[in-house]
Amino acid sequence: MSTASLGPQRIVCLTEETTEWLYLLGEERRIVGISGYTVRPRRARDEKPKVSAFLSAKIDKILALEPDCVFGFSDLQADIASQLIRHGVQVTVFNQRSVAQIFSMLYQVAAMVGQAEQGLARIAALQARLDAIRMAAATLPRRPRVFFEEWDEPHISAIAWVSELLGIAGGDDCFPELAREPLGKQRIIADGAEIVRRNPDIIIGSWCGKKFRPEKVAARAGWQDVAAVRHGELHEIKSADILQPGPAALSDGVEQLHRIVVDWSDRHGR
Repeated sequence: MSTASLGPQRIVCLTEETTEWLYLLGEERRIVGISGYTVRPRRARDEKPKVSAFLSAKIDKILALEPDCVFGFSDLQADIASQLIRHGVQVTVFNQRSVAQIFSMLYQVAAMVGQAEQGLARIAALQARLDAIRMAAATLPRRPRVFFEEWDEPHISAIAWVSELLGIAGGDDCFPELAREPLGKQRIIADGAEIVRRNPDIIIGSWCGKKFRPEKVAARAGWQDVAAVRHGELHEIKSADILQPGPAALSDGVEQLHRIVVDWSDRHGR
């Protein structure tokens, strides 16, 4: 028996990152259900039935697919997981919040589907690119202060892996102390004046699937003197590219962060 034939043959992915990773590994045939938020790869939406949101799932539909395993993410999906477990379904819930934990998740999934060797090779390529970006960022004359806004009302700042990738890309998170908090409600900045006081050079919005509105940010009361607003450094990175803790964030997400930082440096950093 080949290693590729080992592991679960029928997998339901309740979040996007495991779906994207299985496609990259060439193991998409195993996927029998996906999250309705999945956009990477685009064809997954056409090929696979959508069986869940993020905090809810169609339990009956999942059971009808007879999965060998369901992949979930974080304590936020604990209720879904417990329902499936009570029905005798094997559930593996990852809880990756840092770059190192994302790499660990990627390896575990690859190993589970008999693709440990390919997984390691792909992980090494991602790590090599992060190292190259980190080295390029080290040559910048100045590191910008960056406010990464995950949500606008209330203001929610960057989660750990985003903060780490921002550092690799050449910027400094304005709220590094909040990045350690795993839940969005723990990263709420109740007083927007504190953001103004920290005076970010760049503001990056990624409003969890809602379109970023730079004009609304610029019009916030008291924000007219924030460096990012004065210089028009208000940028968007789509949440599918940076807020899913998987291949997207470690590739397209960090590349966009680095491009924003380098462009800022060319304009203002010297």
